[in-house]
Amino acid sequence: MSLFTSLLVAKRLDLLHKLMPTATTIAFLVNPNNSNAEPDAKVAQTAAGVFGQQLVVLSAATENDIDAVFATLVQQRANALLVNTDSFFLTRRNQLVALAARHAVPTIHDLRDFAAAGGLMSYGTDLADAYRQGGVYVGKILKGEKPANLPVVQPTKFDLVFNLKTAKALGLTVPQTLLAIADEVIE
Repeated sequence: MSLFTSLLVAKRLDLLHKLMPTATTIAFLVNPNNSNAEPDAKVAQTAAGVFGQQLVVLSAATENDIDAVFATLVQQRANALLVNTDSFFLTRRNQLVALAARHAVPTIHDLRDFAAAGGLMSYGTDLADAYRQGGVYVGKILKGEKPANLPVVQPTKFDLVFNLKTAKALGLTVPQTLLAIADEVIE
């Protein structure tokens, strides 16, 4: 089963660009211990170039690294932050959201949980739907189908979530074109 984590990096950057079209410098937070960090950074670099933006790749593998990243972000004058998909970042969700709020950095994440915790926005695979698909897949195997004969299951549902309270605190107005395609708007 694929969750399209890497394939959505460019889409997240596109959504961030649509929200903040004048942003010139975007920070991209990766965990250097994640094997997808380097390939995802290349995808983000290419996408940023399309939008005429400079991408600053920042790494964090510990709680203290995350604090340091935000200090660097401010020094680099990054207009926004794209947080890469990583289980470590999910476990540090509250820290990331609090630091983004404290430093007034618009941030896009991969999971709805970040927006629900006060993050600005998220876009990624709907995990509940992916788990349901996984259950169907397991059911087929339990009924006798050979796993080698089954195709790779890909996600079919993605969630775009905006937290309007956070947008207001950042002085941002989410365009109606984005609100119209949002799966959830938290007020």
